[in-house]
Amino acid sequence: MTTHLDAGALRSLDDRVARPGYERDRVRPGIAHLGVGAFHRAHQAMYVDRLLQGGETTWGICGVGVLPSDRTIADVLHEQDGLYTLLTVDPAGDTEARVIGSHVAHLHAPADPQAVVDRLADPVTRIVSLTITEGGYGVNDVTGEFEPRDPATLADLAGVSPPTSVLGLLVAAIAVRRAAGTAPFTVMSCDNIQGNGQVAKTAVTGFARIGDAELADWIGEHVAFPSSMVDRITPATTDEVVAAAAALGIEDRWPVRSESFTQWVLEDRFSAGRPAFETVGVQLVDDVTPYELMKLRLLNASHQAMSYLGILAGETYVHDVCRDPLFTGFLLDYMHREAIPTLQPVPGIDLSEYCEQLIARFSSEAIRDTLARQVVDASDRIPKFLLPVVRAQLAAGRGIARCALVLAAWCRYLEGATDAGLAITAQDKRLPELRKLADAERGGRGAFLSYEPVFGDLGSNPVLRDSFVAARASLAHDGARAAIAALNRSEEKTT
Repeated sequence: MTTHLDAGALRSLDDRVARPGYERDRVRPGIAHLGVGAFHRAHQAMYVDRLLQGGETTWGICGVGVLPSDRTIADVLHEQDGLYTLLTVDPAGDTEARVIGSHVAHLHAPADPQAVVDRLADPVTRIVSLTITEGGYGVNDVTGEFEPRDPATLADLAGVSPPTSVLGLLVAAIAVRRAAGTAPFTVMSCDNIQGNGQVAKTAVTGFARIGDAELADWIGEHVAFPSSMVDRITPATTDEVVAAAAALGIEDRWPVRSESFTQWVLEDRFSAGRPAFETVGVQLVDDVTPYELMKLRLLNASHQAMSYLGILAGETYVHDVCRDPLFTGFLLDYMHREAIPTLQPVPGIDLSEYCEQLIARFSSEAIRDTLARQVVDASDRIPKFLLPVVRAQLAAGRGIARCALVLAAWCRYLEGATDAGLAITAQDKRLPELRKLADAERGGRGAFLSYEPVFGDLGSNPVLRDSFVAARASLAHDGARAAIAALNRSEEKTT
C-alpha cells in the first residue's frame, strides 16, 4: 500500500524515509530557482533542505519552470505541496530515502510570466539560481559574445511583454528592483560551464544592453554573478525510480534518484546576502576555477569520451562501459595524458585519486545512468567540456589522440547507426546541420570540423584535422572497440 505524497502524509511515512523536521509554512522563499530539473532537485534543493532542517526560515525555494514542457513538473509539485522523494544510492547499491521540503512555492513562466517577474522583483527574493543547461545562455562558445538563437529570447528582445525567456525575466525583474531602490538579487548559475558566473553576467548584461545600455551598466556594477562547480550524477527519472519510491510506501509521481556522492564549490560573492551554505557541506572559495576545470575536463568530458564510442559499440549504460577494461583504460589514459596536463593545481584534491574515484562512480550499476543521456545537445557540451582540452594540448604541443577519437566517434554517431548497423536516434538542437556535415565527412577530409558554431577556428588546425581523419577512418573500417585497441597499441609503441 502506498500513500500519496503531500504535506498531510509526512507523519505517516515509513520510518525508512527521512522527512522535513521543520515547519514549512514558516519558510519564506529567499531563493528563486529557474529550471527545476532532476539535478537541481538532487543537488541545490537538497542543500537548502539541510539548511531548513538546521533552523533557517528565510531561504526556502520558489521553483520556476521556464519551458512549456515544465508544465508537468509544475503540476506534480502542486499536487504534492512541493514535496518529492530523493533516493540516493551508494556504490554498494544501498539506498537512502528523504522527502525534500525546500520547495515552498512554484511558478510556471509560460503560463504566467508576470507572476515570475513579480516574484523575482519581490525584496524577499535575494538569490536567483539557474540550471538552464549549457546552451541556455546564448553566449557564443568561440567568441564569448552574447549571440542568442532561441526563439523565446529573440521574441523578448523584439519587445514581447511580459517576457517569457530566462534572460527576459531576469532583466525585467532587475529593472523593477532598480526603479524601486531594492537591492539586486544575486544571479547564481549552477550549469556545467567554465566560468559560469561570467557567462551568466555576459548573457544578462548583453540582453539588457540591447534595450537599455544604462541598465546594463548598472547590472554590471551592482549584481553579483558567483561561479560554481556542482557535481552529482543524476539520471532522468524512470518508471523504475517511481517503483523504488512506491516500495517505500510513497506514491510520488516524480521522485529523483542520484548517486550518494555530492559536491558544490561556490564563489563567495553575493549581492544581498546568502545563507550559511558552509554549514551544510558547500565549499565557499574565492576562486572556483581550479575546481570547475577539474570537473568539466575530467568528469563531464569523460562522459563524452565514453558515450559515443560506447553507443557505437552497442552499449546502453554507463556502468557497463565503465566495467569494461578496454573502455576504462581509454578513459584513464584520456584523463592522465590529455586532460590533467591542462589543469591547475586543485586545493585539497589528489587528481589521480579523483580519476579513480570517477571510474568507481561511473561503475555504479545502481544509478543505471544511460549513455544516451550524456549526449543530448552534444553541440553545446563538446565545446565546453572537450574542446578546451584540445586547444590547451595543441597550444602546448602535446598529444590529442584520444580527444580526436572522441570527436570522430561523435561524427560517426551522427551518421545514425552503430557498428552493428542498429539505428541511433540523436537529439541535438543543431542536428540537421551536424548530420549534413557528418554525411559530408564520408568522402571528405575534416569537413565535419568546419562547423564554426562548435569548432570556431580550431577546426582548421592541421594536427587536429589529421588526427580526426585518421580516427574516423579507423572507426569506419574497424569499429569502436578495435579503434580504441589500435590507439592503445600505437601509444604503447611510443612510450
